[in-house]
Amino acid sequence: MEFLMLLVVFAPMVCGIIAYYSGRKSYTMPQILSILVTAIGSAVSVILLAGKAEFRVDGFCGLGLHFTASGFNGALAVLASFIWLVTSITSVGYLKETSNQARYYMFALITYGATLGIFLSANLYTTFIFFEMMSFASYVLVMHNEDHAAYRAAQNYLAFAVVGGLVTLMGVFMLYSLTGTLEISELYVASSAVQNRGMLYAAGVLTLFGFGVKAGMFPLHTWLPTSYMYAPAPTTALLSAILSKAGIFGIFVLTGQVFLHDEKWGMLILVLGMLTMVVGGVFGVLTMNLKRTLAFSSMSQIGFILVAVGMQGLLGEENALAVDGSILHLFNHSMIKVLLFSCAEIIFFNTGTYDLNKIRGFGRNKPLLGFAFAMGALGIIGMPLWNGYISKTLIHESIVEYIAIAGEMSGLFRFVEWVFIISGGLTCAYMLKIFVAVFIEKPEKPLEKKQYVSPVVAAVVSVCAVILPLMGMLPYNIMNGIAGLCRGMVNGKAPEHIVNYFSFTNIKGAAYSLIIGVVIYFVVVRLIMTRKSKKGGKTYINLPSVFSIEKYVYRPLMLTVLPFVGAFFARVAGSLVDWIILFFRKTIFNDPYRPVLAPTDNYFGKYSRRSSQRKGFTMSLAYSLMLAGIGVMATLFYLLFA
Repeated sequence: MEFLMLLVVFAPMVCGIIAYYSGRKSYTMPQILSILVTAIGSAVSVILLAGKAEFRVDGFCGLGLHFTASGFNGALAVLASFIWLVTSITSVGYLKETSNQARYYMFALITYGATLGIFLSANLYTTFIFFEMMSFASYVLVMHNEDHAAYRAAQNYLAFAVVGGLVTLMGVFMLYSLTGTLEISELYVASSAVQNRGMLYAAGVLTLFGFGVKAGMFPLHTWLPTSYMYAPAPTTALLSAILSKAGIFGIFVLTGQVFLHDEKWGMLILVLGMLTMVVGGVFGVLTMNLKRTLAFSSMSQIGFILVAVGMQGLLGEENALAVDGSILHLFNHSMIKVLLFSCAEIIFFNTGTYDLNKIRGFGRNKPLLGFAFAMGALGIIGMPLWNGYISKTLIHESIVEYIAIAGEMSGLFRFVEWVFIISGGLTCAYMLKIFVAVFIEKPEKPLEKKQYVSPVVAAVVSVCAVILPLMGMLPYNIMNGIAGLCRGMVNGKAPEHIVNYFSFTNIKGAAYSLIIGVVIYFVVVRLIMTRKSKKGGKTYINLPSVFSIEKYVYRPLMLTVLPFVGAFFARVAGSLVDWIILFFRKTIFNDPYRPVLAPTDNYFGKYSRRSSQRKGFTMSLAYSLMLAGIGVMATLFYLLFA
């Protein structure tokens, strides 16, 4: 078992290098190797989960590496391997028309190994090491297309990854200083013994920062729409379905171990989750690009998971519904998004665009594609008998349960409940928008005909589509089994009573969301966001973004404020040293010569002004951030070995 644990994490990285060099001689070898490695990884992950394998490398960099495949860790490894296998198969046709295919598969396999390292990690030190490896490897996947938009998106992705990683590293060090351990299974007892709760909260917030970045949590989400938009479709599927769950994994550890049943922490996560859920849903409705809509959809669904995680802390010992809801929506979202992005990949492969006005009507008379997309759409909007309905029902019931015990705060949490229901309506509205445009409306002009979809891809997509309603129709067999396997990570317990998923009350809650979604679709999308085209049909329009955090906060901070402050203090420090030298020369050494105090040309000031005039994160900034991250990791390794 120990050998298999090492194999499943490090073998994909080695095979990635082999795939790169084999791609120079054989065009198909990297594709075959990627499918083979992920298929073997899926089988090995199942074996490790069944055997509850565990492996340690004591003394490695001082704190050692620790892996486990029991419970939540093993289930996530199986999920990640399955998703990677699906994307490896469906990406073959898409990547045919791109350059540097061998490089893509190399970094995809390296990212796969690093992601498994995160999900199988049993201490936060191991989590952090593989978290950084995953971030740097996936950066290359985001910029794979190598056009201006892809470079800009990748630079944003890298900037947030590096800054988030550095902040999380500070939090992990603080956590270790306060608790004396980073072993996930020991954090609850060790954290409970910490007297200085303020310092513990500070460590938790710092650690949350990097995990929140990767999850796409508001307000750290601004990298997400551009990275999802301009990365290759297989990369976008991985970012949404799996890599975002690496951030959720860390948030689960913090909530279920460090801050178990902590109401203050639960309220923080709940507020962030609500903002993430609503902002993602609103922008999902307002954008008229298929891929961008699915990107904001991913952000919104991460918000649903965070709301459930927040309810875990608020409900305390009675958080069984919130625990199961958060776990199941994580798995449901991954399964749904790999299917929806696979459908988007097929559409792009045939049309070359994601613009709803240009792909309108493409899905007409394509029953397989329509069926697959409909299964994903029905799942994500929470339609009864589909998998998303089960997890959303549990989250909703956890909110209702808290209202019953909230006392004076019951009014506030009734507001939370309606925000949850309306956010479900936003989900319904933007999925209805896509389905009507692609599969019901007629195109204004005939679309160019290409190979529709290969039989292999069609088979894989069909299997994924069938799984979703199967999970929803058999919740007591499948969904409860998944939840029971994973509760240990957050110290959760099974619900005291069997949940009647298909009761009138629960179906009524889902119906409210669906009705609100239909109303939003007809009022906002059909009336406000459509105009008559020159040919007499309808044209979708994008409503302008009124406020962009990236444009008005992050970029001015990174490109103007921080360079100015840095240049100012560098100038002061440089001048201070020169003045000290001059003082000693004039007094003690009685030097008759006047040294030059500082360069007459304010180099730092010039650099600051020049940087502030450049648009976007420049290549030099992205390169510097990468070197900074590598430098910090090198320093960390040196200190721990020393």
